[in-house]
Amino acid sequence: MDVSMCQESMVSVLGWFATPIHGNGDYPDTMKKSLSILPLFSEAEKEEVRGTADFFAFSFGPNNFKPPNTIDKMGQNLSLNLRKVLNWIKLEYGNPRILITENGWFTDSYVKTEDTTAIYMMKKFLNQVLQAIRIDDIQVFGYTAWSLLDGFEWHDAYNTRRGLFYVDFNSKQKERKPKSSAHYYKQIIQENGFILKESMPDMQGQFPCDFSWGITESVLKPESMASSPQFTDPHLYLWNATGNRLLHRVEGVKLKTRPAQCTDFVSIKKQLEMLTRMKVTHYRFALDWASVLPTGNLSEVNQQVLRYYRCVISEGLKLNISPMVTLYHPTHSHLGLPTPLLHSGGWLNPSTATAFQDYAGLCFQELGDLVKLWITINEPNRLSDIYNRTSNDTYRAAHNLLIAHALVWHLYDQQYRLSQRGTVSLSLHSDWAEPANPYVDSHWKAAERFLQFEIAWFADPLFKTGDYPTAMREYIASKNRQGLSSSALPHFTEDERRLVKGAADFYALNHFTTRYVMHEQQNGSRYDSDRDVQFLQDITCLSSPTRLAVLPWGERKLLRWIRKNYGDVDIYITANGIDDQSLENDQLRKYYLEKYVQEALKAYLIDKVKIKGYYAFKLTEEKSKPRFGFFTSDFRAKSSIQFYNHLISSSGFPLENSSPRCNQTQEKAECIACSFLLQKKPLIFFGCCFFSTLVLLLSITILHQRKRRQFWKAKSLQNIPLKQGHKRVLS
Repeated sequence: MDVSMCQESMVSVLGWFATPIHGNGDYPDTMKKSLSILPLFSEAEKEEVRGTADFFAFSFGPNNFKPPNTIDKMGQNLSLNLRKVLNWIKLEYGNPRILITENGWFTDSYVKTEDTTAIYMMKKFLNQVLQAIRIDDIQVFGYTAWSLLDGFEWHDAYNTRRGLFYVDFNSKQKERKPKSSAHYYKQIIQENGFILKESMPDMQGQFPCDFSWGITESVLKPESMASSPQFTDPHLYLWNATGNRLLHRVEGVKLKTRPAQCTDFVSIKKQLEMLTRMKVTHYRFALDWASVLPTGNLSEVNQQVLRYYRCVISEGLKLNISPMVTLYHPTHSHLGLPTPLLHSGGWLNPSTATAFQDYAGLCFQELGDLVKLWITINEPNRLSDIYNRTSNDTYRAAHNLLIAHALVWHLYDQQYRLSQRGTVSLSLHSDWAEPANPYVDSHWKAAERFLQFEIAWFADPLFKTGDYPTAMREYIASKNRQGLSSSALPHFTEDERRLVKGAADFYALNHFTTRYVMHEQQNGSRYDSDRDVQFLQDITCLSSPTRLAVLPWGERKLLRWIRKNYGDVDIYITANGIDDQSLENDQLRKYYLEKYVQEALKAYLIDKVKIKGYYAFKLTEEKSKPRFGFFTSDFRAKSSIQFYNHLISSSGFPLENSSPRCNQTQEKAECIACSFLLQKKPLIFFGCCFFSTLVLLLSITILHQRKRRQFWKAKSLQNIPLKQGHKRVLS
């Protein structure tokens, strides 16, 4: 019924005039049935009207195809889709040549030259036209924007504006000024569509030989015990293979058992299999704080959980896969704190920082001899998703997180760095920001403000000043003066400033996309309202199912921004990835990997950014969540793994037929030797024991022979006669 009603609506709007001219020369049948007053065409009139158009011309905008009832039906969104209308015309009238004679959007009368909404609607419509031409083979040969100037818009009078040029109706001269949409339309005409904008063409080159190629996983949930009961049960069983096929215990017989080994954990076996296929040099994963210390303090330590994590690390090291371990990995849905700490206020309570220091010290003590790269907290700048009741809650939680990280860094620096020789930092969510409307100064300021509130909020205290960004403090203060906010950033004491400043050995960033932002004044007491930033989705960008825009050049801009603001600091890209719906041939992920690694290479070779490692996100996907994994939730491999393997083995994008910069032959030989040693370990152990036994027996035999010779020599000397007065002396 809905389809029939939609068809009737289209016929009533377009078909009324289009069907007689482009169709059979008569009004549509549905109109003739429902409208008895509709005039009738004579046969002569049909012949005269039919075909009297060289092309199909029509207007499309906010007032076209508007349903009588503008209320959304059953929660559905009403949206104009020009591509679908073009397809309808093609199917209804045999794919005629089409000219879009009017298309545009409106703004309210108070809007002057900053018509960002009109830009994005124009961009949406033009992109739909391009899709209709390129994908649907529709013969659209022209597009006309409505309109040149603001004017009298019929029943809306002067309450709406639809011009590309702003007209000041109150001035004597009626001055005209180009709007943002005019500049954008000019750009579209010059480029004749949508050009894929990159910072520069792809380049060939390689990362340094010690570059870390990694894979990132979220929190590893530990197994409580090894899944190998045959090694813990001392009883002997008989299998009734031909009967009920059950095991029957043999009474009175006891067998020797052995302690569970690391490879007895099923999950570790699976991880090792996947990591082997990934061919990475590093594996980043997070510990579960609540599992290690259920009470939140050192009174109860779960040694079995620590043993599990040590097994993950040690077994990976046997495959030459080094760990990057994250101590604490909160998410917007799960804070990840031990229950007692959660009930005592979580990160709003300063004592949580001390508890985190104790937890970190335990991890350094138990695992530090195997770990060289530590991340204290993953994305603390995204905890605003949780502590968002008021902006002051968010700022207090962030302050305590910074203190907690600094305490842990100093603990490692003073007690463990000399012996363990590792490095420590935290990982910040670091998406890039672009102005949604590049022709408006306020949008450029909004983009920089987003970076200050999102990244510099944590990076400035650690890498620069020991205090929050000046721009952030000043903007919050200005909103307070205007009565638009009641927020207040915490103040560092002198001791806290000294504690925080410099408390990071490298910059670790999680980067996924570039976001288009615009300035929008907001009132309220939440952290988000302090930023005065709104996000827009660009319809012309390649996007993932979760609407992450694929804009690789944003990564390079971000890396340059970090270098400009924080100097030549070592940088690890600790998470970078995209969700791809495909369960096998994940083409989007391959494209994403190639382009983002390309931009990282440009930043390294051209911009001299000290990139030390790249970690793709993530190893396995989770059920009922966006598909970010290289493996499905049931451990099926995707084709992007082979592509990532190639990037790793090539260390980037080398020139064709170029000789390897790193001594890959030696490394490969070493890897083959290591693999041989691991495979033949029992045989080699037996050989060593056998050889040692032979050497021991041979030594005993030689020693025994020497003693026998000395004994007989001494005995023969006793028979030699001596001169008178001499005494016999035997040694």
